[in-house]
Amino acid sequence: MQANEQPSDEANVAAEVADSLDASAAATPPTGSTPTLEEALRQAELKAVEHHDAWLRAKAETENVRRRAQEDIAKASRFAIDRFARELLAVKDSLEMALASEAPSVDSLRSGTEVTLKQLAAAFEKSALTEVNPLGEKFDPHRHQAISVIDSPDEPNTVLTVMQKGYLLADRVLRPAMVVVSKAKT
Repeated sequence: MQANEQPSDEANVAAEVADSLDASAAATPPTGSTPTLEEALRQAELKAVEHHDAWLRAKAETENVRRRAQEDIAKASRFAIDRFARELLAVKDSLEMALASEAPSVDSLRSGTEVTLKQLAAAFEKSALTEVNPLGEKFDPHRHQAISVIDSPDEPNTVLTVMQKGYLLADRVLRPAMVVVSKAKT
C-alpha cells in the first residue's frame, strides 16, 4: 500500500478489532502463569489481525511491482528501435545531400553511394543486424530458402547462386537468403 493511499475497509475493521481486544485485555485481571482460553483466543485474534494487515500490505506491494513492470515493458517496446533509428538518420542525410547536388557526376554519385552504404552497414553492425551471403556453403534450411535446385558437378546441397542475401538479427533469422542449390547428377 502506498503512503498516500487511504487504508482499506478491511484494514479499518482489523484496527477496530485490535483496539477492542487491547481494551478487553487491559480490563481482565492477570491470573496465573498459564493463559486462560479467553486470553489465548485474544492473542490468536491479535496475531490474525497482524498477519492480515501484513498480507494486505504485501498484496498492495505486489500489485505496485506488477504495474511498474508492465509500464517498463511498454516503454521498452515503444523505444526499442530508438538506437537503430538514430543510426539511420545519417544514412538519410547522405541520400538527401546526394539528391540536392546541382550537377552530380557519375563519379560523385558513386562515391556518395559507397559512403552511404558504409554508413548503413555500420548502422546494421551496431544493431546486431548481420548479412547472410552463403555462396559456396552447405544449404541450411533454417537460414536459406531454396528457390531452385539444379544439376551440378559440385557436392549436393551446396549453394551455387545467391539471388537475395539474408539477414540475421542477433542470431535470429530476419530474412532467409534466397538461393539456388546443387543436386547430385542422376
